[in-house]
Amino acid sequence: MSWGRWYFAVQAVAGAAWWAAVFTVPAVRTATLGSVQPILVALADVPLFVVASALAAAGVRAAAVVATVWTAVVMAALAVWATVTTEAGVGVLVMIGATVGSVLALALVLLGRIPTEWVTSGPLRFRTADPDAGRRRHVLGTTLQIVVFWGLFLGVFPLAIAFAEHRWQLHPPLPGPVTVVSVVTGVVVLVAASVLGILSAAAMSTQGAGTPLPSAMPNRLVVAGPYRSVRNPMALAGIAQGVAVGLLLTSWTVVVYALAGSIVWNCIVRPLEEDDLEHRFGDDFRRYAAQVRCWVPRWPIPASAPADAISPPRR
Repeated sequence: MSWGRWYFAVQAVAGAAWWAAVFTVPAVRTATLGSVQPILVALADVPLFVVASALAAAGVRAAAVVATVWTAVVMAALAVWATVTTEAGVGVLVMIGATVGSVLALALVLLGRIPTEWVTSGPLRFRTADPDAGRRRHVLGTTLQIVVFWGLFLGVFPLAIAFAEHRWQLHPPLPGPVTVVSVVTGVVVLVAASVLGILSAAAMSTQGAGTPLPSAMPNRLVVAGPYRSVRNPMALAGIAQGVAVGLLLTSWTVVVYALAGSIVWNCIVRPLEEDDLEHRFGDDFRRYAAQVRCWVPRWPIPASAPADAISPPRR
């Protein structure tokens, strides 16, 4: 039996156990459903979630689709309910996890794999920037990307997540000293990570003839600046920035959001990006990858590290 079917089997058992707890343990019912009448939900959820997951585990593909769609619908409805009423916040978290798991399991059931290449399709498809655009245009494009992406991923999304955490009654009360330490640490980490991100973006746009955006990637392999010490300084900076914003907001869910993003980037985006770099730059990238680590910076920079030069792409 495939991993996808195994997941649906576990989900069916977990769903049945949860419904048993809902009707027998008041604390579980309150934490996951709030004041919603469990019988009304069970009439739809048992056949569409529990039974459908069991059928998916048995190999019925249509049931896997039904279970996944229903899980997403329940997650969305419960999130709206929790935001309006401040109830059932724990239930929302559970359903978010179930939705992510169901989607991945559905891909395994229908396709036999998780199509990670879809992440870099459409507007995010790997393409090199126009080499004749000029350094000024690349710097301007990089600056615009920083403003947009930092505004979204370090501003809008974390604020929305922190709001939901408070609204769903998931924010634990913190002693004053803990809050102060969290905020101060967040400021220090955010400043340091932002400097690293800016220096990395500057090296890429001024020396790589491109931008950090996948649809306008550098035309030359950048091994200067922070890239001499670590292969992915911008990703490292972005993750640290996300954690720092979580500390500033004293929000554990924002910290989890940043760490989850790091897992997605490391497991899905990074392999695709490095395959593309190896395809375009060949031995130059392989030598660079052998000398410079992916996540842990080397400091001080060893004498054998790549020089502050740009290797031309393989033609």
